[in-house]
Amino acid sequence: MKGAIAVTLLAALPASLAALSAESLTISSDTLTLPASFDPIQAAYWTGLPHHRRTPFAVSPDGKSAYLAFLNAAKDAVYVQPVDPTTFTANGDAVSIANAKEAGGLVAHDDGFAVLVTLPVPDGTSADETPTDSYPIVNLIRYQNGAQAWSTALNGPGVHVSDGLSATPDINGDLVYSAESGLYGAYFVVTAYTGWAAGHFGDSVQYVNDAGTLQEIAQSSSWGCSHNTGIAFEAASEPPFASVCAEDHGAIWLNTDTRSMNGIKIANENVTNGVSGEPMGGMSGSYSNLAALDDDRYIFAWQSRGAVDLTADSWMGDGFTQASPRWLNHNVAIATMDAKNKLAGSEAISTVGAASGDDQVNWITEDDGVDHQNVRVASAGSGQIAVLLWHFSGTYAQLVDATGTGSMVDSAVNLGTGVTVSGDMVTIGTQVCWPFVKQTWDLSKPKDSGTAVTTMSFACLRTDGTASNAMLLPDRLLQPSAPNPSLRLLHPPLTTRLRRPPSSTTPVSDESTAVPVESTTAVPVESTTPLQILPSSTRLAPFLKARRLAVATVRRAIGDALTRMHLATLESESLAQCCTRA
Repeated sequence: MKGAIAVTLLAALPASLAALSAESLTISSDTLTLPASFDPIQAAYWTGLPHHRRTPFAVSPDGKSAYLAFLNAAKDAVYVQPVDPTTFTANGDAVSIANAKEAGGLVAHDDGFAVLVTLPVPDGTSADETPTDSYPIVNLIRYQNGAQAWSTALNGPGVHVSDGLSATPDINGDLVYSAESGLYGAYFVVTAYTGWAAGHFGDSVQYVNDAGTLQEIAQSSSWGCSHNTGIAFEAASEPPFASVCAEDHGAIWLNTDTRSMNGIKIANENVTNGVSGEPMGGMSGSYSNLAALDDDRYIFAWQSRGAVDLTADSWMGDGFTQASPRWLNHNVAIATMDAKNKLAGSEAISTVGAASGDDQVNWITEDDGVDHQNVRVASAGSGQIAVLLWHFSGTYAQLVDATGTGSMVDSAVNLGTGVTVSGDMVTIGTQVCWPFVKQTWDLSKPKDSGTAVTTMSFACLRTDGTASNAMLLPDRLLQPSAPNPSLRLLHPPLTTRLRRPPSSTTPVSDESTAVPVESTTAVPVESTTPLQILPSSTRLAPFLKARRLAVATVRRAIGDALTRMHLATLESESLAQCCTRA
């Protein structure tokens, strides 16, 4: 399975003991010097807000080798850098793939790696087989013992001709590998440039064997979810591999068996202007949202605005619905699976007229007015324990016992503003590790690019610690933070973390409203930096109440006017982008 390597004793620990502590996080700060500069920002589709540009990261099954892939700042080559998985320093020369436009997935082997990239079509391609607007195509490239073993095109000229040819301006998907079946699986976004779907966007699932041969099998698909705005993909012992898609009509689907925008409905989601709230992270996301556990079980995590007031989806027909959002901000949600094609809990309803469309969701947070983004999940080793990460005023970590429909283990840990997640979370024994760039992170306005960097940092979170009883001091809780326009509530504040009336939220007019996130400046973090444990509301209810009242007073004073100005600016700046994709 992807991401989990080496042997761990975590499964032997009771869930109550497998809790995060203040000493769980270790930072390897700027340890990896990159062979070329890297732009850490990728603009979001529709809003143009900045996202972390993905840096795929993988560790070999024997645990001796690791690799980091990234698109250089000039956007004319993808580099794959060998990394020492202990020191997170360079461990040999990088491989450069000239003319590659995106690094969309990485698998490490004991003898090398396989990487998913986009490349221009070969020179000499006929005009009728050349993609519109010179869009690139997806290629899977295998390097073995220091040399390229093979390269296989997964779409473009000559691939699935009868279904229509497709290209891929943005992969926004993932690559996995199953040693049991000897197959790579790739799930990625496509746009057709010939055939019945020409000019439209969908997605594709393709399989390639160890010899580099594209498999013509029933479990592959050249066209699936329309305008896919999120992909989650994980290996299985045989195809089809576990897959989840977020489409542009109103749902997130466990579509392992269908490879389309139907199957088992995980959640209803509001869709505005073709965007469903970026549940798997949006542009440059679609990684570390679905994790494999023991006993062929899985856990899926996403950011959601909830769903209320279900209406009929007249375009899709009977049995399909659309929804308004419960909140204008995102919250953190999980779903567990008893098999690659079976939810552990209930499906989302498709009842036209239902006031509430998200009662089946297992919410990790239910805050009104505080945005939670960049939700990621990984196995904590063996057993049914997983690590969940998300961002709002910092990066938070939460252990989850995925037994049954899943439950939280102890409290969430605030890892602070000095660490984010910008690459795949990989399980290494009893640690979950990931790459990130130390930078000022501001989500308050659109931004196409960032300041190029030449180093990469890594974070590792130990998952074998005992439960911590650490608590924030009352005066720290009562201390209001400085006013920040990017944190203003989009509607009057309600009591946080209480279940809401099912239809109390006013529908949003466009996706640009779902953007308030605290603007923070990352500071260097050493391994000894103290962490803060997010206390339970029952332990500190009086202090939490006082803090909420203080913060609400500040926000109400100036928040409404600033928020309207901010959103008006976003809308005007992003309107020009709304129709660039069919």
